[in-house]
Amino acid sequence: MNALGFVWRFVATLLLVLATYNPSGTSYVHWVRSAMEAGTLGPEHFVIGVLVIIGWVILLAATHRSLGPLGLILGGALFGGLVWLLIDLGWISVDSTAELTWIILIVLSAVLAIGLSWSHIWRRLTGQFEVDDD
Repeated sequence: MNALGFVWRFVATLLLVLATYNPSGTSYVHWVRSAMEAGTLGPEHFVIGVLVIIGWVILLAATHRSLGPLGLILGGALFGGLVWLLIDLGWISVDSTAELTWIILIVLSAVLAIGLSWSHIWRRLTGQFEVDDD
């Protein structure tokens, strides 16, 4: 896998994360909420919801299998520290909850993309293949 492979994985995770929820008001969560308020909730909401859940299960299972609990904690800590550093340096602003939400969603996508790519990254770093014994 090269850098482009990671970029595609990041784009895919970002699409799923932002399609599920984002502060712009255009997401699955907002779509379902407005349908519930209007009394127009229907099978299309259910089918899309199941597809969203399938996407999340695949991403979370792959990330958990490749990084494990410790890797997830360390990845979250690393990205949290980087965001804190960028805020402290004044490179990014979190003057509103919407801005902070966007940052959190992008960081979540990055951690998930690393989880999807970890076996490729590991092989590049160490020359060792990961084999699942299950």
